[in-house]
Amino acid sequence: MAIDTRTEPPATDPTQGPWLLLIYRVPNESSGARVAVWRQLKRLGGFYVQQAVCVLPDRGELREKLSRIRERIDELGGSSVFLTLADVEEDARVQFVEGLRGQSAKEYAEIVEECETKFFKEIEFERYRDNYTFEEAEEIRQDLEKLKRWLHKVEARDWMSADGKELARQKVAECERMLEEFEADVYERTDGEAG
Repeated sequence: MAIDTRTEPPATDPTQGPWLLLIYRVPNESSGARVAVWRQLKRLGGFYVQQAVCVLPDRGELREKLSRIRERIDELGGSSVFLTLADVEEDARVQFVEGLRGQSAKEYAEIVEECETKFFKEIEFERYRDNYTFEEAEEIRQDLEKLKRWLHKVEARDWMSADGKELARQKVAECERMLEEFEADVYERTDGEAG
């Protein structure tokens, strides 16, 4: 089951391919295994053309990760076929590009929503409650760090330059500014005693 893991320079236009295609099957009696494989492929940014048929842009690091996923599929008693597609018809290419873009755009929108409906509201609520404590500021800081890690992961797998990246970055930066203001207020109200 050797996969060619050479690293080739990416094409000047990633929307033109080449593409990595993984077709796999995991035994039906193991829904947990199917979900685990699906989750791993989604973390890579894989776009499902149909059930158990996943496409990714051809990148050396993705080839290596697909090799490990295929090993896991084998361990689960499943099977897989891996193909490199250099010449695909235009309809398929458009489907791949738009599918990958759509996935990333959706994730950017979810980050924006998380900022607006949870993070902003959390700080507003703590201000309303007059809850200016170091512990609360620290808890909110952890939420900000999660948002930053999430944004970084989405950007890392956004090979097709999806819409929404700049807005997501702006909202995360706004979260950081709001938290810094809240932390400054906590500091002032506690005379700088952190804890």
